[in-house]
Amino acid sequence: MRFKYIPGALLFCLFLIAGTCKKKTPKETIEITNALLGKTWLHSHEEDRGDTLVYRPNSYDFPPARGRTGFQLEADGTVKQYDIAPTDGLEEKIGNWLIRDKNHLEVTFPNHNSMEYEAEILSIDADKLKLKRTFK
Repeated sequence: MRFKYIPGALLFCLFLIAGTCKKKTPKETIEITNALLGKTWLHSHEEDRGDTLVYRPNSYDFPPARGRTGFQLEADGTVKQYDIAPTDGLEEKIGNWLIRDKNHLEVTFPNHNSMEYEAEILSIDADKLKLKRTFK
């Protein structure tokens, strides 16, 4: 008789554990999107750790470098990607972006003028963006 309540108690515990999993709410997704928009984010390669890439706004006081790649997201779904050009300047490539789910950003280039990728946004605040990028 003592064991008849165990399956119910285990199910209740499972629901409690599942309830503690933190998912991004639509409000958090909107906040992430708004934090990304309107800034030119440049790669701060000195701060990278493993497969985590660090980006800073172009107004950040970077140490000297031979060039920095970056991107800018527009509210209309356009991405401007800045790659180092053959002449050591920056070359702008236009593509599209969207927040696929939670904190995953998908970047595509209709003209195939650059490699398409997905990025997991690990953290973002006013002056620092950390992400992991996977090329398609």
